[in-house]
Formats: sequence, C-alpha cells, structure tokens
Amino acid sequence: MNNKSFKTIVVPVRTMEKIEKEGKKIKVALIAHDSKKADMLAFVTKNSDILKKCTLIATKSTGRLINDKTILEVKEMMSGPEGGDLQIGGLVASEEIDLVIFLRDPLAKQPHDPDIAALMKVCDVHDIPLATNLSSAEILLKGVAINLTK
Repeated sequence: MNNKSFKTIVVPVRTMEKIEKEGKKIKVALIAHDSKKADMLAFVTKNSDILKKCTLIATKSTGRLINDKTILEVKEMMSGPEGGDLQIGGLVASEEIDLVIFLRDPLAKQPHDPDIAALMKVCDVHDIPLATNLSSAEILLKGVAINLTK
C-alpha cells in the first residue's frame, strides 16, 4: 500500500483566515539549493495554475530560473549566500510571507547554513508553513489550493 495517498493536508487556520480577511493573494517564498533547482522548476511548472494566483518571492537564482523558464512572475531577492535567505526570513517575521517552499539539499554543507537555520527558526516562531522537500511542498500547496477555490 502506498502511504503517500493517505497524507493529510493541514494549513494553519490562523494564517488562512488572516489572508482571507485581508482579501490579499497568498504570498509564497520559493528557495532551492543548486542541486534542487531542477526539482523546483518541475514543481512550479506542474503547479503553475495554483502559483499564478499567488504572489511569488524567491532568492535570486531560483527566481531568475522561474522567471526565465515559466510564465510565472517572481520577485527576486538577493542570492541565498548574499543574504537572500535572511531577507525572506525578515519578510516572514514581518508577516509578509504566508508559505515557504525551500527545497534544500540536506547532504551538502552550505556556506550560509546559519542563515538557513535562522529562516527555518523564524518560520517556526511565526507559525508559517515550511516545506523542505517535494512531498511536503505538494501537500502544503494543495492545502493552499483548497483555500483559493473557496
């Protein structure tokens, strides 16, 4: 039996209620380590119908890739090693991001690992959904899609 068919979709009610009250688009941050860029491109291409209804923000090279290869419009921040992860963390802390999809390579040491840890921590502190792999990204985005079709 395939366990993937039994995953439950959970999106924090507080986050979705706040977005719906304000009548704003859901703001999604997209980040991918170099070894995960192809996965991110495939993910956003597959889910472009959902993502085109969202405001998208990404670190520089991830944003550039998505802007160049898809119809989606992504606001580009700095690259991760230059402070892009921290910029996105700042947006999370100021409640300007509703969902973070960060396809990271857990087996590769990154020169900016402290920044990555800080981003993950700020998501936890502010109760912002964070996906760090394709399975969790699919689940969280499907939860967002349910709320977009209400």
